[in-house]
Amino acid sequence: MSKITNVRLPNAVSQQYDPQQFNQLVRSLEQIVLQLNSTYTPVFSENTQGALSWFESRGESEMNGYPFSATSLDAFGRLRTSQPYTVFDSQNRYQPDSQYDTALTGSGSTSYLLDQSSLNLNVGTASGDKVIRQTFRNFPYQPGKSLLVLATSVMNAGKANLRQRVGYFNTDNGVFFQQSGTTLSFVLRTSSSGVPSDARTVNQASWNGDKLDGTGPSGLTFDVTKSQILFLDFEWLGVGSVRAGFVINGIFIVCHTFNNANDIDKVYMTTAILPLRYEIENTGVTASSSALKQICSSVISEGGYDQKSSQIWARRTSALTGVGTSFVPVVSARLKATRTGAIVLPAALSFLPTSSNDLFEVALVKNATLSGAAFTSLSANIESDTTATTMSGGTIVYSDLLASTNQAKVPINVDVSYNFALQLGISLAGTRDIYTLAMRLITGTGDGLGSLSFFDITDPVQGNPIIYAFPGTAGLTLAGVAPTVTVA
Repeated sequence: MSKITNVRLPNAVSQQYDPQQFNQLVRSLEQIVLQLNSTYTPVFSENTQGALSWFESRGESEMNGYPFSATSLDAFGRLRTSQPYTVFDSQNRYQPDSQYDTALTGSGSTSYLLDQSSLNLNVGTASGDKVIRQTFRNFPYQPGKSLLVLATSVMNAGKANLRQRVGYFNTDNGVFFQQSGTTLSFVLRTSSSGVPSDARTVNQASWNGDKLDGTGPSGLTFDVTKSQILFLDFEWLGVGSVRAGFVINGIFIVCHTFNNANDIDKVYMTTAILPLRYEIENTGVTASSSALKQICSSVISEGGYDQKSSQIWARRTSALTGVGTSFVPVVSARLKATRTGAIVLPAALSFLPTSSNDLFEVALVKNATLSGAAFTSLSANIESDTTATTMSGGTIVYSDLLASTNQAKVPINVDVSYNFALQLGISLAGTRDIYTLAMRLITGTGDGLGSLSFFDITDPVQGNPIIYAFPGTAGLTLAGVAPTVTVA
């Protein structure tokens, strides 16, 4: 401690207090300060440089299990902070979250727990029983920003031939927590060599952080049968690190870090654009039935999310005529079969009545059944259709009403910006989402045409060459040619 100086304290001046008692308190404080100073001994053994060295090296792995070191400051000495941007969240209040698809094998089943806002993934005892819950959507990753994944669950007690997994993964790539039999592990799955591999499976005894076996910095022992908050954070960039662990008592406890930079000669997995997934499977006959409880999950971009992408338009170039009071498809779009990992969102819709004195309803419909559709390539990741003649079913995600008159045809032009809840997805069976711009008349018949645009975050500048951007210029190709922008 430092020696206390200038310790003379003021006497009472306010009539709100008893001056005699107040002055007695002040004199008592002065005596305490006197006693502290009389026993003060300067500390000559302080090793400032040594403390700094510890902070820069060992401190990163020893402070509450979560890094906060000198590298938490930028080049100008400012603390690096991040602003979380939620790109996905899931909870099971009132019913199982429909943002997840379900695949059942054998006697696998699910049961909803209303009072727990949870869903049990159940398997019997037969070999091959399996339940998968996976999001329809893959989640966007922006290079240079940490991607934080949180998933809560309660696993069944370990037993022979039972395997349970929770994490951010699919059949090809990802990172997940696994209990196989009674063995706990973190797994980094990769297809970077052309085929999926789980070779980087690290069992609890080999975790390079807190093993949660009672011997680590936290002193905690992990109980898989209790509710757990799994966290994973990625600095993908192809070759960054992945930290894996659990949030316990409000503290992020790093159990294992997959380090890759300066260690491997290729990306550690093909992509960080992946779904969330819960999985339970009998790899052989088990002694009793089992259940994995799915609770909540979230995917967060730490550092905000830059919404920058050009729009890709699917257009109908000639008007639909004689449309009646039932919805008919104007234009539709979906992901290409070979690009189901792309992040594509509806961006805007435009509609123009071409008949007079009519009342129209225009809607954006998800997953209607189309008759006569013939999808053709629209961009690298999207295909569109304008040939379908009828539609049925589907879910209306946007609707508007408008009127045309003899004097004017009133257009509707709606920009929905980035809305990840509307992202094009794919089911576990491979069925792709379809968005359809649809029109109908309130009464009678009428004519109209429209267009539907999308943001392709996976390929934000569709069709443009690589450019060097300079202040005051529109950019140049590598060959030195200035790109041309035409407004038609």
